[in-house]
Amino acid sequence: MKHFLRLLVLSGVLTGINLQAGPIHTETFEYQLDDVTLEGYLARPEEIDEPVPAVLIFHQWAGPSEHEFERARRLAELGYVALAADVYGKGYRPETVPERAALSGAYKSNREVFRERVKAALDAVRGLPYVDGDRVVAIGYCFGGTAALELARSGATLQGVVSTHGGLSSPTPDDAKNIKCPILVLHGADDPYVPPEEVNAFEKEMEDADVNYTFIAYPGAVHSFTDINAGSDTASGAAYDQDADKKSWEETLKFISFRTQTAVPERVNE
Repeated sequence: MKHFLRLLVLSGVLTGINLQAGPIHTETFEYQLDDVTLEGYLARPEEIDEPVPAVLIFHQWAGPSEHEFERARRLAELGYVALAADVYGKGYRPETVPERAALSGAYKSNREVFRERVKAALDAVRGLPYVDGDRVVAIGYCFGGTAALELARSGATLQGVVSTHGGLSSPTPDDAKNIKCPILVLHGADDPYVPPEEVNAFEKEMEDADVNYTFIAYPGAVHSFTDINAGSDTASGAAYDQDADKKSWEETLKFISFRTQTAVPERVNE
């Protein structure tokens, strides 16, 4: 069942638990999956009086980068604990397009291992004493959007998932029946890497499984529209779009705040 619900914001604040915005702490954050060391980036408020909601952020095909770290800091400034997770493993940071395509493709071709890596991040953030493990949302960009969706398809208990210019395909669409939370997809309407056929297949997957999902497409936007380093050449199929970036971030924050029952300060949309 597709939903185009828009949350109403009164005076910029949603009704819910107020988080304390203020100074933040950041650190490189290592966690384990068996004998594999994963290296993420953790951002959180400096002072946390009681457990707060957490947001997992899954990276684009280059691996954890400033793109995800900056989003983590924004969320921490609002009072959330944010973990920019690592799917590839410490030391695996592909630099060229062929290397990135090969490494990300290896995980897309082996969804079992892919899901193990994303589940490790969820376990790690839930293990933090200052995190409310019952209020965790996963978001992701490009390859990371696929990662967030795979976490949901695995049956993980989450409050919600957001995929932004992410891959939507699944080799096992019946797995959507495992999804336990609402899904928000933020898509570039002119994205050649996620064409209409893939979008249609995703919508069928969600509807066949009776998943509560919202799909928003931004006209004129292509792949990587939130990545300022993607350049401005839309003809390449991947380019930054300031308007789509701003609007998609606003949708993401509304979704996170609603799903975690927290109030977002008015200044978040500045």
